[in-house]
Amino acid sequence: MSSIPDISLPDLCDRYEVFFVDQFGVLRDDEGAYPGAADALRQLKAAGKTVVILSNSGRSGDYNAERFIKLGFPRDSFDRFVTSGDAAFAVLSGQGSPVPPGIRCLTISSGNDRNLADRLSLISAEDAAEAGLVIISGSEAEKIPMHAYAERLRPAAERGVPAICTNPDMHKLAGGTTAPGAGSIATLYEQLGGSVRWFGKPHRDIYEQAARSCGDPAHSSIVCIGDSIDHDILGASSFGLASVLVRTGILATLGTDELEAMMAPDRRPTFTMAAFRPAD
Repeated sequence: MSSIPDISLPDLCDRYEVFFVDQFGVLRDDEGAYPGAADALRQLKAAGKTVVILSNSGRSGDYNAERFIKLGFPRDSFDRFVTSGDAAFAVLSGQGSPVPPGIRCLTISSGNDRNLADRLSLISAEDAAEAGLVIISGSEAEKIPMHAYAERLRPAAERGVPAICTNPDMHKLAGGTTAPGAGSIATLYEQLGGSVRWFGKPHRDIYEQAARSCGDPAHSSIVCIGDSIDHDILGASSFGLASVLVRTGILATLGTDELEAMMAPDRRPTFTMAAFRPAD
C-alpha cells in the first residue's frame, strides 16, 4: 500500500526489541507452518529480541506452545506463548471474580475443548437451558451452520445468561478458505439478546498479560505483527504499540483498495510486510 511503508525483518530488528507475533495467518494456517516462518523467529532470537507469540486462542499458552513445537517451531525460537484464554483465566480466577466455582457452563469450542471451564472448576452443561454461563472459545462453523449455533444458544440468551468469548476472531482459516470464527458466534449471541465479555485481541487484557510476561517493557520498544486489521492492528493501536500488517492469512486475497477501505485512523498499521520470513 503506497501510503504505508513496507518493511523487512532486518529493519524491524533495528527498530524494536520486543515482538508480539500473531500465530494463525502470520506463522501458520490450519494445515501447518508457513515457509520461512520458523527461520524468521530464529532470526529474531539470534538478534537478541524477545518474542511473544500472541494468539486469540481459548486454550492455554502452554497447550498452544506444545502444538506449535510439533509444527516445526523450535522451543528456543520464542520466549513465551500468551493466549486470550490465559488473559481470561487471569481475570476470572482473580479476587472478586464474577464466575463462582461450580456454576454450570456450556462451552462452544472446536475439538470439544473445555480448557477454561476446567481451569475455573466449572460443571459442564450440554443444554443451554441448564447453563448459568456460556464460554465461546472456538468455532466449527466450517461444518456446523450458524443457524444451528443460534438454535443451540437461544435458550441461554433469552434467559440473560452471560457469555465469555475467549477468541474474538470473526473469521478462521479452514481448508484453504475462511469460515465464521468464535467471534462471529459471540456476536450472534449478542444479537439473540445475550451479553458477552470479550477477551483477546483487540481488547486490552491480552496485551497487559503479554507485557507483564516480559517485564513490562516500554511501549516504544514493542511491535505487533499480525494479519487482521480489526484484531491485530486495532489492538496494537489501542495499546499504544507499533504494528505490521502481514499480507498472508485472512486478508491474503484482498487488493490494495479493498484493504484501504477497511482501515481507519485506529486501524492503520505502521508498516506492511508481504510475508513473515527472513529477508532474501
